[in-house]
Amino acid sequence: MTDSERQLAALVEDILESYAKQGNINHLDGSNLPSRAAVDRVVTDLISVVFPGFIGEDQVDELSSRYFVGERCARSLRSLERMIGQALGIQCGTGERAKPRPAAQVQAEAHAHAIDLLAHIPKIREVISTDVRAVLDGDPAAFSAPEVITSYPGVTAITVYRIAHHLHARCVPLIPRMMSELVHGRTGIDIHPGASIGPSFFIDHGTGVVIGETSVIGEHVKLYQGVTLGALSVEVSDRGRGRKRHPTLEDHVTVYAGATILGGDTVIGRGSTIGGNVWLTHGIPPETTVMLDKPSLRIFTNSEEQP
Repeated sequence: MTDSERQLAALVEDILESYAKQGNINHLDGSNLPSRAAVDRVVTDLISVVFPGFIGEDQVDELSSRYFVGERCARSLRSLERMIGQALGIQCGTGERAKPRPAAQVQAEAHAHAIDLLAHIPKIREVISTDVRAVLDGDPAAFSAPEVITSYPGVTAITVYRIAHHLHARCVPLIPRMMSELVHGRTGIDIHPGASIGPSFFIDHGTGVVIGETSVIGEHVKLYQGVTLGALSVEVSDRGRGRKRHPTLEDHVTVYAGATILGGDTVIGRGSTIGGNVWLTHGIPPETTVMLDKPSLRIFTNSEEQP
């Protein structure tokens, strides 16, 4: 054995030893968790079923739509069954290993979850259609539904959120978070699948929007870029789990760019407007506007001494 081979063998042993000490590995017992690539593929397939003909290069018309949807649903069903079956080895909401169960029982549960999601696609599409309509009603730059579906990152993020939320509400572990983080990477919009969001939801521009796990958002709400719906603090222990930590926005609320709204007891009343860069940690009554005083503007030439 050469020196190089001995060095390689030694460092491999060191890495394996670190697995035993630190953990954070995909299980070496063979029960591997779903890969990001597999989740990415099924998300793309599901979006293509929600918006047929808009995703990928497939030409979908009246003649081919039945075959297209059938093929995508069959492929999604198989992928979801496999991934959910793998994920069911994790306790919902804890990340801890679940107690082992018979393979047939796990497979039956995974199949039920996968079929249930596909069966709800018509209802999910119905809600998403209101989100598309909200963009058309709320943005003068939006001229058509095809433009909104193909060009607006907020619509992509909301579509994936509504799929992930369905799984999250049924206590499917891991997969909903992976879906939300994949679309977060694509769009810059971070929506936890546990949030509750009503119809006709519009995120304009979207970059930097954060919506926390226990946020509750009513109907006809509009958020601009850089808005955070967050918690007042991050608990080191598990004491914060299971309680409402994020704000509630009632119907017809508008929140402008850069605003931060924090706290589970914070309720923004119906029809209210939150101005840009506002920091808010308490509730406000309906039909209220909150905005910062105008900053003092200073203008001087480059040759002058700054005041």
